[in-house]
Amino acid sequence: MVAQQHIVRAYDEELKFLSARIGAMGGHAERMVERAVQALVTSDTALAQRIIVDDKMLDDAQREIDEKAIIIIARRQPLAHDLREIIGSIRISSDLERIGDLGKNIAKRVVAVSEARQPLRVFRGMEALSGLALAQLKEVLDIFASRSVDRIASLRDRDDQIDQMYTSLFRELLTYMMEDPRNIAPCTHLLFCAKNIERIGDHATNIAETVYYTATGRQLPAERPKDDLSHDVIAPMAGSQ
Repeated sequence: MVAQQHIVRAYDEELKFLSARIGAMGGHAERMVERAVQALVTSDTALAQRIIVDDKMLDDAQREIDEKAIIIIARRQPLAHDLREIIGSIRISSDLERIGDLGKNIAKRVVAVSEARQPLRVFRGMEALSGLALAQLKEVLDIFASRSVDRIASLRDRDDQIDQMYTSLFRELLTYMMEDPRNIAPCTHLLFCAKNIERIGDHATNIAETVYYTATGRQLPAERPKDDLSHDVIAPMAGSQ
């Protein structure tokens, strides 16, 4: 979305292209993560393989945005809001590409996890965690499209819910690993999957902060302390043995 019209119509079209490309990347990244978690829960290795291949679209789109942005800066020499818009597109495309990588990483672990099925509640927890992260991503993409920066504060606050649920799932998976050594390998893969999902929420928050800066020219206040307490879980549980 371009906030103002320029004398040169081609300039407006170039900025609109960046915005549209970001929107397409966002939709693709969202679908990748949703399908990766679906593949994990259902042990669908064929779907997982398709997701791994699909990641190339995001890689190509990020390169295209980077190259287009550099050309626009060189040709138009933008200032103020326009420059923030262009630099913001580069930053957001990088976050979306990383989200795609995180979805691909989940898909890569489907085979290992499917070989040793875990309790159903573990997968329900994974689905609940991904539901929060995907809701966060969907909302930030809506904010990007509408530039509704007044919604950003509440979105950042909800990142705490993702961190808290991740910590709870982390604790549960560690418990299964201690109960039965055969659970160690699959639960380790699930721990990495859960961490990937938690990181998706972080990238969504990064996008929100970029949108705010692009629209207002101001930085949001420093990030609040995160509620990911997984690093505090291991020592107490190990000491209980």
